[in-house]
Amino acid sequence: MQDIISAVLAEDAVAADFAALSVPESYRGAVILKEESEMFEGMATKDKDPQKSLHIREVPTPEPGPGEAVIAVMASAINYNTVWSAIFEPLPTFGFLERYARTDDPGAARHDQPYHVLGSDLAGVVLRTGPGVRHWKPGDRVVAHCLSIELRSPDGHDDSMLDPEQRIWGFETNFGGLAELSLVKANQLMPMPAHLTWEEAASSGLVNSTAYRQLVSRNGAQMKQGDVTLIWGAAGGLGSYATQLAVNGGSIPVCVVSGQRKAELVRSMGAELVIDRAEEGYRFWKDASTPDPKEWKRFGARIRDLTGGDDPDIVLEHPGRETFGASVFVARRGGTIVTCASTSGYRHEYDNRYLWMALKRIIGTHFANYREAWAANRLIEKGMVHPTLSKVYPLTAVGTATQDVHRNRHSGKVGVLCLAPEEGLGVRDPELRERHLPSINRFRGQD
Repeated sequence: MQDIISAVLAEDAVAADFAALSVPESYRGAVILKEESEMFEGMATKDKDPQKSLHIREVPTPEPGPGEAVIAVMASAINYNTVWSAIFEPLPTFGFLERYARTDDPGAARHDQPYHVLGSDLAGVVLRTGPGVRHWKPGDRVVAHCLSIELRSPDGHDDSMLDPEQRIWGFETNFGGLAELSLVKANQLMPMPAHLTWEEAASSGLVNSTAYRQLVSRNGAQMKQGDVTLIWGAAGGLGSYATQLAVNGGSIPVCVVSGQRKAELVRSMGAELVIDRAEEGYRFWKDASTPDPKEWKRFGARIRDLTGGDDPDIVLEHPGRETFGASVFVARRGGTIVTCASTSGYRHEYDNRYLWMALKRIIGTHFANYREAWAANRLIEKGMVHPTLSKVYPLTAVGTATQDVHRNRHSGKVGVLCLAPEEGLGVRDPELRERHLPSINRFRGQD
């Protein structure tokens, strides 16, 4: 691995130098083990500890097949699907790998292993490409989006997220980005923004693209100037990018956060209307099975107080069970609730009278198609949207990093150094970086 690291760090290395490097027969990755998939059986979700289930193991390096590439991963990031995988909820991911292996994809059988290398983000360098890959070559600096598709069905050709064989790389496939090497489909690759460090570049792919589809795309809410947009968890991984997209797009974000520090963070992104749930004490459930509509009404009144009487045109929903009833209630007549993730629970409960009688819409979204992922990455490249990286861990501490996200101890994104020997490396456009440095660094140290 040291030869690979040295080549990446050398400013004069060219494609031929990377093509001449030998690819190691094995590499270290953050894995969960099939034999441990029942280790948390009977425990409450909050008590399950990713530090016990995530292991750093040496695994064999897969050979890239047609249309694939092996990437030297300099940095990666923790997403909520890393948490779900590590606590084996809602089901162990090994079922995904087994089903993939049963398809007629010639390379699919490799993914069914007794281990699962996790991770749906990366920034790194192309090491090897398989047959048919022409757009990328060894030495190219890249980030990866996490959409893995086959497009053998007509269903996905209008929106590739509708491909029946759509999967999330590193969650529903093996050989993910929390590792020294990774296997991706070459069409997952995008140019690495030149003004960012490895760890910054690795932090945006999944959540920025997801927020773009939810808010901006015709497949989501189609946000326009002047829309009041309610954003739950606005200082978190997904919410911090949604807040930037709302501000940039001329929307009026109403940012819901927990704590004064997070309120200050979203204000630093240009959001003026902020609701601190911790300070105002909203409790949308009387007990585990009884919602409290009075709290929905109190919350709606607070939004109207901030906006001068307007209800949200758009609600960006991702907490799920805890907040969904309130989200449906507070959306304006004809408004849109756009939902993904459900980090507080998948079983939603809401009063349908407030949906059907007020002509509201619920739109389910999931990651992004190729076009949306590239559009979202372009905003990062242009310095119009910035990484929201708060803390960076070494690969050996991936369990602690994942537990931080599980316990909501973080702001923005939590990064992981893989082959990068230290933070701060990888910048190729210092002038653009200097122009945007305060925005890039606003989340650092906010753990």
